[in-house]
Formats: sequence, structure tokens, C-alpha cells
Amino acid sequence: MPMIDRTGAEVLIPEENTRQIIQMVPERSTMMRLMRRLPDMGSSTRMIPVLSALPMSYFVDGDIGFKQTTAQAWENVKLYAEEIACIVPIPQNVLDDSEYDIWGNVLPRLTEAIGATFDKAVLYGANKPANFPEGIIPGAMHAGNIVLHDPAGSLYQELLGDGGVASLVEEDGYTPSAYVAHVTMRSKMRGTVDANGLPIFGRTPYQSGISSVPHFELDGNEIIFPKTEIMNGAGALLVGGDFSLPVWAMRTDITVKLLTEAVIQDPTTMQIVYNLAQQDMVALRCVFRAGWVLPNPVNRLNADNESRYPFAVLIEQ
Repeated sequence: MPMIDRTGAEVLIPEENTRQIIQMVPERSTMMRLMRRLPDMGSSTRMIPVLSALPMSYFVDGDIGFKQTTAQAWENVKLYAEEIACIVPIPQNVLDDSEYDIWGNVLPRLTEAIGATFDKAVLYGANKPANFPEGIIPGAMHAGNIVLHDPAGSLYQELLGDGGVASLVEEDGYTPSAYVAHVTMRSKMRGTVDANGLPIFGRTPYQSGISSVPHFELDGNEIIFPKTEIMNGAGALLVGGDFSLPVWAMRTDITVKLLTEAVIQDPTTMQIVYNLAQQDMVALRCVFRAGWVLPNPVNRLNADNESRYPFAVLIEQ
């Protein structure tokens, strides 16, 4: 079972070393940033009313014709809070011999791992709890909102043209607000040029802190290229849609507890792997509880629940 041992932390245990650890800035949850956040949950479930039937109006036949009745209906979508957790064991002697704040460097990575686990469940349904909805990408595929990428074709048409990713979302009655893409899409977009050899997809600078950082846009909407493994290029190159519809809520923020006298078991064999007290070890346990759901309210452009979906995907042929 994985742990931080002396070998894994030996560069932090000096002979003599710089006091700064060089590492990438941890990437937080992409989907939590894009989706609409609801108030924190007071219990493990929450009901969300969603419009399921639209009212109708009718012409009246003549001066004394009958006016017809109509109705409007809602249905409940249930949001469930599910738990994401991990435990990081480490020998006490390794902590004592390190001049660095090991826990301070581990915690941001645990946060990043929790965000990636949540994102993969939202996008692909990867390892999702039974109460979570199917992922956004499988949902778009089931609704038929798929565009096949042809390397010899027009990427502009695949994304923004008739029958492209944006148009499939719009035809279902929604307006795309953002896109999430695999990192290989950056080079595909840079390499897409017009007849004069000029880039079709321009990069717009925006202010980030004190520096100007160029980023790609599609029809004025941001494209995010996550720096974690949440976008699987083999499964989808890009997904775009109306991110105001999927919602998420937190039941419990990330809680951290230092375990000093616990036992850690292998969940498959149920055998004790570490006995913290007896082996002079400690372990950091992180727990996070949150849920998400994708309401799909009826609209007048597409009233068919089976084909209506607020997202579309670009995939390899």
C-alpha cells in the first residue's frame, strides 16, 4: 500500500539542500470552477425542481369560441453528496529528519487529486458513485451530440460551423458558455490557418495578476485546457456547452485529520497493512463531500428528453 517512505522523501532530508521545493502549481477542480455552485448542503441530499412541461396557448374560434386550458409541470432532480477521501501514511522518523514542511507540500497535491477525481466523475462518469448522474461526455454522446474530428477537414467547421459542436448545443435550445479541451487541441488550433496562412483561431490576451496571458476563445467563450489528466484525448478532444445548467454543492469542505494510533487495512484482503502506533507512524486523512447534477429543463426548441442535451463533444474518428 502506498505511503511516503524514506526513499520517497530522501531529497527533503538534507545533507545540504535549497530551502525551496520546486513544483508545478497544483491545478484545482476545473468543473467546480465552470459549473454553478449552489449553497452548501445541510444534509446528504437536495431536491431541485426542474421544468418538465411547458404551457401552451391557442387561438380562439370567433367571438364566442372556447378558450382552452393549459398546464405547466415540474419534476424533481435529486442531488446527492458523496465522499472523496484519501490517507497518506508516513513514518514519524521521516518527518523528524526532514527540514521541510512535508504536510504543507502534500496538502495542495491532495486537494489537486480530489479535484481531479471529482472532475473525471463529472466529465466521464469515471469511478462515479451510483447516485451521481452519467458523465457529461457520455451524456452528450447518448443524445447524439457528437462531431467526428477529421484531421484533413476544417476544424473551424467542426467547432463553429453548421453541424459543429456549438451548433449542436444551440439546436437543442442552449447557448454554449465555455469549452474544455485536451491539451493537444492547442496545437490543432494554432495550426489552423486560412488561405493566406494566417491563424483562424486568434489568441486573446487577458490580465492575470500582473501579466498578460494569451488564451484561446471560441465565439467569445473561453476554452480551458486542464493541466491534470481529466481530459482523455482518446475519449474526447473537446466538450462544450451551457455550463450554467450543471450545478454542484458541497456538504463538507476538505477536512484534514492527523492519525497517530490507527490501523490501516487493505480494503481487498482486510489485512492490516500499517499499525501506526506500533510502527511509529502517522497518517494524514483528507475527506471531501460534494455532489453534482445536470438538470435538463424542457425548452421550445427541443422538447424531446432523449435528444435534448446542453453539451456536445468533438471526438477522434
